[in-house]
Amino acid sequence: MTVRAKFTCQKIEKVLGQKRIFDTHGEYVKDERGYPKSGRCELWTVTLNPVYGNNDPHHENSKFWDSSPSGQILLGTVNEGAVSYFELGEEYYIDFSKCKEVSRDA
Repeated sequence: MTVRAKFTCQKIEKVLGQKRIFDTHGEYVKDERGYPKSGRCELWTVTLNPVYGNNDPHHENSKFWDSSPSGQILLGTVNEGAVSYFELGEEYYIDFSKCKEVSRDA
């Protein structure tokens, strides 16, 4: 089963962040103590909110609004390609489905 929601991109912000540094083989670069090194990076946060109803009971946004009138999704990423997909004011479908296999080992 999948649950579908419809959200609007309300905000995209960029801040200075930190991420792990990898070598050309995809391995962590380590410091003199053997710990993974990190370096500065740009970190984006994309804020999405449910679409608003528009007083037309047959319009798709009104149907989504009736089912989920509140909420917020905050997506943090250091992937510039991923953040470039989002545009302020654009609407996006969000599909939720359970993972088939979940590791409980932590």
